[in-house]
Amino acid sequence: MVSFRQPNGLARRPALKRLQEVQEEIYRQLHLLLPDHVAYHDSLLARVSGSPVLRLEVLERHPYTTFLRLTYEFVEEEDRTYAPDAHIRFYHDAHMAEATSFNTGQGCTRTAHPSYPPLQLLQQAWRRNRALDRWLDYLLRQGHSVATMRPAAGPIRSANGVAVLAGAG
Repeated sequence: MVSFRQPNGLARRPALKRLQEVQEEIYRQLHLLLPDHVAYHDSLLARVSGSPVLRLEVLERHPYTTFLRLTYEFVEEEDRTYAPDAHIRFYHDAHMAEATSFNTGQGCTRTAHPSYPPLQLLQQAWRRNRALDRWLDYLLRQGHSVATMRPAAGPIRSANGVAVLAGAG
């Protein structure tokens, strides 16, 4: 039997293993939200009582991976804001999904920081994925599901009214 209570002070499983478990849970939760419509529509929305409009946008499709954007849409007169705003890479073959960005404010950033040490990158990935995991759990408890997702009339629009294009950002 392997013990993670080693003389070197490790009291828990390595963080990378825990991150993988969170990504597997995100995949499971997304399956409860993603209808078959996602194969035919690039833009979906869901309305449930007591919740802002939930928007899901397919940004890119590849044979084994789909890149998604999930956000609440707030509309006040002509202004639209989106928060939290998550970009998610959904791995069909590995049965995992990861937050590539998660912004609780407005907008999404997907910038790479190659100069960060590996531990710092792992900590950032952990925070993003854990935040997404908690938000997905909240959405499901609110009543969002495959049954509430419907095709949207159009794509998510930026603050200036321009459609956000796949791969932009």
